[in-house]
Amino acid sequence: MKYNKSALVVNSGDSVDDKASFNPGHLLDVLLEILHLKNDAALCRVLCVSPPLISKIRNGSLQISAASLIRMHEETGLTVGELRGLMGDHRKNFGVSD
Repeated sequence: MKYNKSALVVNSGDSVDDKASFNPGHLLDVLLEILHLKNDAALCRVLCVSPPLISKIRNGSLQISAASLIRMHEETGLTVGELRGLMGDHRKNFGVSD
């Protein structure tokens, strides 16, 4: 399912309070809105994940995996960068450092 990307504003700035604004639950809320879903159970079905996975992401005990980000991209058409921005991850580089 695709949607109008121009309706979505993603903050791409780097600031000191970025870590404080990191909220994967916000990404899940936006996905519910974009995909016109009523609840997390419906989101689980669309993303082909189990309900405890979404619950753990919401309560902060589990990070969103690369596979989940790819699945979210496939369903929404958002880039991985846009998805990361929606959860408050505005790092320019991530992963293994030198």
